[in-house]
Formats: sequence, C-alpha cells, structure tokens
Amino acid sequence: MKTSIKLILTAIFLAITYVGFAQGNRALQNERPIGQDGLNVFEPQKNSVEFDGVKVRIGGDFAMQFQAITQGNDLNNLVELGKNLNLPTANLNIDVQLADGLRMHLRTYLSARHHEESWVKGGHIQMDKLDFIKPGFLEGFMKIATIRVGLDEFNYGDTHFRRTDNARAIYNPFVGNYIMDAFSTEAFGELTLQSNGWLGVVGVTNGKLNQNVVINDNSDNKMSFFGKLGYDQELSEDLRVRLTGSWYINKGTTTGTWLYGGDRAGGRYYNVMDVIDESPNDFSGRHNARFTELTAIQVNPFVKFKGLEFFGVYEVASGSATGNDGSFTQMAAEVLYRFGGSDQLYVGGRYNTVAGERAEGLPEMKIDRLNIGGGWFLTKNIMTKLEYVTQKYDGDGYIGTAFQGGKFEGVNIEAVISF
Repeated sequence: MKTSIKLILTAIFLAITYVGFAQGNRALQNERPIGQDGLNVFEPQKNSVEFDGVKVRIGGDFAMQFQAITQGNDLNNLVELGKNLNLPTANLNIDVQLADGLRMHLRTYLSARHHEESWVKGGHIQMDKLDFIKPGFLEGFMKIATIRVGLDEFNYGDTHFRRTDNARAIYNPFVGNYIMDAFSTEAFGELTLQSNGWLGVVGVTNGKLNQNVVINDNSDNKMSFFGKLGYDQELSEDLRVRLTGSWYINKGTTTGTWLYGGDRAGGRYYNVMDVIDESPNDFSGRHNARFTELTAIQVNPFVKFKGLEFFGVYEVASGSATGNDGSFTQMAAEVLYRFGGSDQLYVGGRYNTVAGERAEGLPEMKIDRLNIGGGWFLTKNIMTKLEYVTQKYDGDGYIGTAFQGGKFEGVNIEAVISF
C-alpha cells in the first residue's frame, strides 16, 4: 500500500512538472526520435532544434506478449509451457533539455520480468555544446563531438540500438534480443566524433553493474575500455551503407563480467528451459559465459536499399573461466523488407548462432535460433508484431544438463507503445 501511494504521488509530481515546463514541441536536441522515426538510428545526429528554455518531457514504453511456446530436452525435466499472456512491462522515461546543447535522460523500469519493484535502469548527461562553460567554448570541436557521462548503457556494438530494453520494444523487429545480449549499465564516460559519415567512439567504465566502494582481499577491480570505429553514409537516395567495429576490454577478475549479463529486465522468452522444481531463470534463452579478463569484439554491417534492410553481427568474446581461457563466437544475419505507404509494414527473418567453449579443453557448446515474422506500425508510436521462434542447444558441453537435446519453439504476438 505504501509503495502504491508513493508511486501515485510521484506520478502527480511528474505531471505537475510536465505541465510547468514542457513546451508544445516535444522534440529535444540531438536525440534519437521516439517510435517509427527512430528506426535505424544509431548514434544520434546533430539537429537544428533551437533551445528556448528548460524543457521536460515525460514519456513511456509499454509492451505485452502472448506467448505460445513448447519445449523439451533429452532428460524430460523441463516445465510445461502453456499459451497465455506474459507479465506486461513498462518504462517511465524522463528527458530534460537543461541548456543549449545539454540534455539529460533517465529511464525507470516500472514493471519488469526480473524486478517486481520499480527500478531505475540508468541515466546520463549528454553534451553537444560546452557553452555552459563559456559561450563558444570549443565550438569548432563540438560541431562533430558528443560527450556522454552517467550510469547507463554505453555504446559498445550496434546491437543495443536494435534490442528491446524492457518495454521499449519498438526498435526491435522481433521479440527476443540476440543470444549473447551485449548490454550493461555501468558508470561511464564516452566521447563520440562524427564527420562526413565517419564515426569514432572512445570510452571508459568502472566495470561494475552494482556500485559500491568496498574493497576486500579478493577484489581485482579494473576499469573497462571500449570504443568503436565506423562509416555510415547514404550513398544515394535509395542506398545507405554502414559498417562498424567495436571493442570492450576489462582485465580484472572481479569487474567486467557484466557485458552479456547486465540487463536487469530479464529475458524476452519466459520460462524457456526452466527445470521442474527448480527456481526459474529470469534470463532464459540467452547465453552468458561470465568471462573474467574479458575481451570482446563486435563487427556490424548494415545495408538499406529502398525497403530492403540487412543487419549483421560477428562477435567474439574471450576471457578466463575457472582459470582457463575460453571463447565464444556469435554470428547473426537479419533481413527485413519494409513496405506500405509509409513503410508501416515489414516482414523478415533473423538467424543467430553462438558456439564455443567455456574454457580451453572443455567440450563445445552451440546454440542456434531462427526468427521469422513481421509487424505493423498502426501509428508511429504503436506497433504490433508476430513471430515464430525456434531455438536449439547442441554440443557435448551440454551433456548431463537440462540443455542436453534442448529445444523450444512457438509463436509470440507482441503489442508495443512508445511515446
């Protein structure tokens, strides 16, 4: 009851704030557009929105799925899955234009699979001008530069631009994220440079998902360093080509293990591969080797020709597990075709595979997933999608576990609202 009262009071306060500060134009400077207009937007571009005072925008995301998935394994010990609705998810988004070229973002998970209570996902400050230091300060440099600082997701790879972030599922053409889901919220600082289609990113994080200052005898905390180089250009009215390469490095044994396990929201396929009479795994359907001393490299090609899109993933993650080196390779190919008067309809497919060993000398593990489906933007902020998914586990590394001969397949229908 107390929690409900607090949420109601918070909502009232935010509504009052919105009425007091929000302007008629909801667009803020240098941001990714919300909804269909934000499709295939990666690093936001500098825009021409003028600063006319502090502006507060309250937004939200809502998503609900109907799941009809069946599963099985060689041990015949998996829970039986029915056909029904999953827990609806919701986000509260607060974006504030604080000054010319200075913007703040904050996202709260109001409802998530992994957290029953409201949970602040993260937030950051974005600086596209430094006029708050001195008018015109480094003006020439800031025409191509963007600085982000906060505790939030950082810009490693391109898959995080196309993934579902709890209820923000409007940029994801399918229901699930990639099997090795590169996403974490860590304290970070990041510099992005963009000029004539070329882009570069350099950044640093503290490597921690859970923030604390405690040091014990077993601590080996190291900073994480990440970056990206790429080219993104519209070569003609019909053709756009993008190619990027990203890296993430952390040489500590007690930090840096969250790159593929930093999502507090939970997996998108509910209760798959859960074992009877065992606690459910909120991150089911994904793979996280939890390597220490991690080095990860992700390469992403993207090509758009008229309504046809291709997005690819080649990723290698290596590090130490049980004192021995291991490595996993992820590959994915996604093809979509968008059509209709405003490209509001799409059909397509995605193939995603992960293979490797937890440590040198251990047997191989392999996961394969296929998604086929399509979607419809009823408006730019409302969409629905239908997909068929099948995922199977193979390799001697799964012998004796619930994943031996494991497989799930079925249909998902998802409704999404983002504003």
